[in-house]
Amino acid sequence: MDILPTGRFIDPFTDFGFKRLFGSEPNKDLLIDFLNQIMGEERQIIDLTYNQTENFGDSDENRKVIFDLLCTGSNGEQFIIEMQRVRQEYFKDRSLYYTSSLITQQAPKGGPKWNYNLKPVYLIGIMDFSFDETHGDQYLHRVQLMKSDTFEVFYDKLGFVFIEIPKFLKSEEELSSELDNWLFLLKNMSRLDKIPVILRKPVFSKLFNIAEVSNLTGKEKMAYDESLKIKWDNYNGMDYAIKEGRASGIKEGIKEGIKEGIKEGIKKGIKEGIKEGKEENQKQIALAMKNKGMEISLIGELTGLSENEIEKL
Repeated sequence: MDILPTGRFIDPFTDFGFKRLFGSEPNKDLLIDFLNQIMGEERQIIDLTYNQTENFGDSDENRKVIFDLLCTGSNGEQFIIEMQRVRQEYFKDRSLYYTSSLITQQAPKGGPKWNYNLKPVYLIGIMDFSFDETHGDQYLHRVQLMKSDTFEVFYDKLGFVFIEIPKFLKSEEELSSELDNWLFLLKNMSRLDKIPVILRKPVFSKLFNIAEVSNLTGKEKMAYDESLKIKWDNYNGMDYAIKEGRASGIKEGIKEGIKEGIKEGIKKGIKEGIKEGKEENQKQIALAMKNKGMEISLIGELTGLSENEIEKL
């Protein structure tokens, strides 16, 4: 395996980095502190329980949902934490689908009549891209169901927080809150060569110790390198897939266009081409990891492919 150039601290915008910092029981105090800064006065979290990240529908027709992180607070409230690395056209739609899947699963199976008293569900979307340019320099978006005439909160048990990390432009000297500190850290951690003075606090000291690349075991370093490669390949692969998808998509689209109309056929072909390009890129990465002797379960975690798909490679 090629040795990839890395900084002193791991990149939190990789699967390995995100889950190492926030995804394990010994480090849940980091996640609790981070979520409390995001939620503010709306809801303060005392304790969290990690839940399985795969959520299955009630039937074969309902899709399986895989979250980055899923946690339950001590009062039963649920938190979905998504680290979205590349732009996705329907990220808002997916966020609503994810929260809806948790809400519907609260209904008891059989038993006495249910009174529909739901537990709160929140989705935190940490985005390494921007929705669009319509929000100017606003990087933090809090979304709830509100009355359109008075802007009063209509329902407080469903909430979304979207953070556009590229729009967070504060320097170290401009940080003025604990949330600022967290967002500065997430955006700049992989580029830091020393711990900023303002972040020399117990919670961040623990985080930097966990994030120190030199503290990784050989196996962890291998997993991190693969995770970095996947991140970079995803960014590069997106551009490649779009170019290749357009070429192959136009070809297939023309064929489809003969039957359904050239205009609609080309659009469909382009989308299918881009999708196939992304899937093939992930399979090539998984095959390379498999040939290096990495565990099937770890490959699946890093690439999003099922163990069955990896076995067939």
